[in-house]
Amino acid sequence: MRLVIAECSVDYVGRLKAHLPRAVRLLMVKADGSVLVHSDGGSYKPLNWMSPPARLHVGPSEEEDPDVEEVWTVQAAKTDDRLVVRVHAKHHDSEHELGVDPGLIKDGVEADLQRLLAEQMDVLGPGYNLVRREYPTAIGPVDLLARDGAGHTVAVELKRRGDIDGVEQLTRYLELLNRDPLLAPVRGIFAAQQIRPQARVLAVDRGIDCVTLDYDAMRGVDDSAGRLF
Repeated sequence: MRLVIAECSVDYVGRLKAHLPRAVRLLMVKADGSVLVHSDGGSYKPLNWMSPPARLHVGPSEEEDPDVEEVWTVQAAKTDDRLVVRVHAKHHDSEHELGVDPGLIKDGVEADLQRLLAEQMDVLGPGYNLVRREYPTAIGPVDLLARDGAGHTVAVELKRRGDIDGVEQLTRYLELLNRDPLLAPVRGIFAAQQIRPQARVLAVDRGIDCVTLDYDAMRGVDDSAGRLF
C-alpha cells in the first residue's frame, strides 16, 4: 500500500462528475489497484475513489498552472471513468507491504444469519438467487450479492441490530457496485433481526429495502404452535 499526504485537487470524470478543490488530503493506493482520496474527517468514507480494475499513471504536469507538480490519472479498465488528481505539494510518501488479510471474522449470530439467509433466499422474496457470499469491493465485502426474480442485482447487508451506520455502509457499497456496468443497476436490502426506526427512515429515503429476520424461524427452532399471535 502506498500512502501519500499531499496538497491536491481531484476530479472524477465519467458517468458522474465531481470536483474536490485544492486541499491537503490522504491519497491511498492499494495493491488491488484501487485509489482512494481521504480527508481528515468524515470517518472512514473516502471523498472519492476509483475501484479496481484500474490503471494508475503518474506523470509530470503539462498544464499551464505552475503550482501543479504532477498529475495522477486513474483510468477504469471497463469504462471511460477516470480519477484525475493534481498534486501541488507532497508532505509524505511511503509504501508498506501488508501481506494477505485473513478477512473480517463476524460474531456467531451475524455469521449464522449470513449462512442461513444464503440458504433461504426466499426470505427476501420469491425468485431470489444467491450470486456470492462476501462479494469483494474496494472498501470491504458485501455480505450477500443476489439476483431478484426479475434478474436484477441486489446487495444485502446483514446485521443483528440495524442502525444508521449499517445503512451508511450499504450505501457506500451500492455507490461502488453501481459503477460496474456488469452489475448495475444494483439496489440494496438492509436485513437485521431488529432495525432501529431512524435506520429504517434513512434506508427508505435512499431507496433501500428493509427486511426483519426471524433468527429462530430461520434456524428451524421457532415454535409457531406455541405462539399467542
